[in-house]
Amino acid sequence: MHLCVLSPAEPLKRALLPAGVVNTMARLAKMCTLRLAADKLYFILSDKVDNGGVSVWCELCQGNFFDEFQMEGVAAEHNEIYLELVPENLSRALKTAQNAKTVKIKLTNKHCPCLTVSVELVSASMLLFRIVTHDIPVGVIPRRLWRDFREPSVPDFDVSICFYGLLVGEVVIEANLSGEMNLKIETDLVSVTTHFKDLGNPPWGKISAQVKDLENMAEARIDIRKLLQLLAGQQVNPTKALCNIVSRRIVHFILLHEDVSLQYFIPALA
Repeated sequence: MHLCVLSPAEPLKRALLPAGVVNTMARLAKMCTLRLAADKLYFILSDKVDNGGVSVWCELCQGNFFDEFQMEGVAAEHNEIYLELVPENLSRALKTAQNAKTVKIKLTNKHCPCLTVSVELVSASMLLFRIVTHDIPVGVIPRRLWRDFREPSVPDFDVSICFYGLLVGEVVIEANLSGEMNLKIETDLVSVTTHFKDLGNPPWGKISAQVKDLENMAEARIDIRKLLQLLAGQQVNPTKALCNIVSRRIVHFILLHEDVSLQYFIPALA
């Protein structure tokens, strides 16, 4: 089996989307399947939904992202390659390719089967070139197991609905010294408020002296994507989380777990 792909000459315009797909897969699973066909690439996560797992099927038309794409599968009538890999490893490799002149990806056999990513970088003066190579171990999935990675069947839905831009916009976080907190999201399509009560207030010595009314809400409007980065990216698994607000200036989160504390600062939007 042989694979050789060449990234476009303007990678920032087109190659960032595959990198974004790989980053998403890295957040969803430790292992995934990369299926390579003559015209498409597929990222597959095929856990058993009936057992509480998550299935993911993502396909990309290779012609939209690569100037050259050559592949030789196991046979002419089965011109495909199925690889098992750690998406986080591929994600790290693609991060070095964001400002590259070219990126070559090959299926190689070194100490073990590898997806080898060769990144050609050029200096700002365009005088110096260097090659950065990443060897990503992969497992080659035999053809007898390919049927386990078919596109999942779509059931007959009770309801199908379309929405846009739900995770793009702003969220307002407000809280008071009576243990109440509200999260508000407002867009042209939706207005949602989530109320929390009886949360308790830690005995800080840093509370502003201007706060005299315990019911008065301090609030800050922040970019929802920055909040999602904290929620999706944290690996501390905190036993306690604190939220501190300076009205219209900043939201400060503290995640606590045994001997570990993580602080996260999100500036308020104007």
